[in-house]
Amino acid sequence: MSRGATVTAPLRVERTGNVVVWTIDNPGQRNPISDEATIEALETAVAEANRDHSLRVAILTGAGTAFSAGGNVKHMRDKAGMFGGTPAELRQGYRHGIQRIPKALYHCEIPTIAAVNGPAIGAGCDLALMCDMRIAANTATFAESFVRLGLIPGDGGAWLLPRAVGMARASQLAFTGAAIDAATALDWGMVNEVVEPDQLLDTAHRLAGEIAVNPPHALRMTKRLLREGQHQSLETLLELSAAMQAITHHTTDHDEAVAAMLERRAPRFTGD
Repeated sequence: MSRGATVTAPLRVERTGNVVVWTIDNPGQRNPISDEATIEALETAVAEANRDHSLRVAILTGAGTAFSAGGNVKHMRDKAGMFGGTPAELRQGYRHGIQRIPKALYHCEIPTIAAVNGPAIGAGCDLALMCDMRIAANTATFAESFVRLGLIPGDGGAWLLPRAVGMARASQLAFTGAAIDAATALDWGMVNEVVEPDQLLDTAHRLAGEIAVNPPHALRMTKRLLREGQHQSLETLLELSAAMQAITHHTTDHDEAVAAMLERRAPRFTGD
């Protein structure tokens, strides 16, 4: 498979075949995501994935020992960046700053896997929840810790967390700010799998590979339907499903899938 790497500081982007890995690359500060450079880099990475129909899966992880510490607490102390200004300016700072990340990842057309290599704290916890699936190292911890800083989940956590663990457990996490370990996160349905740290990326790549063998147009449309199903009525979703299904029936990949099944061979999908 072809291999390539580009760097968009502070995000490292590495591609292997039809899978891309996005690594937040600021381990000295535990990979905060509240600065403009990181926000813009994540937006750009998602936009490139949406445009490149040869990409089928994205893996998001953090460099070093942490997944993401969320907001930069030193910037909060110094009232710097998006944390500075009047209440009206701060509101705009969130709306046009860190809130661009959940919007970008929500509209990412390809399936996303968070490979949570260590602590995912505050907005870092929410960042993991913004992905479609989560694989955690057994060293990972998760904390919806905003209340311990006298804050609220400003990046969508109040929408994301109940969908991951249910309202009662989301309330417990948000009201206490306490951290849970990877085993608890697995038991609560927050993560799909827990593995040893040295197996994390291999496991994420294995899951990505199981997804990426499928027809790319069907993958992207399936993800869109899952997203729409979170807020649309059944009738509306059925109408959208019928329209999308009509499109998939006219793809070359659908014909290839049917032929391969009948001929008892592995399919060869081209994205057509």
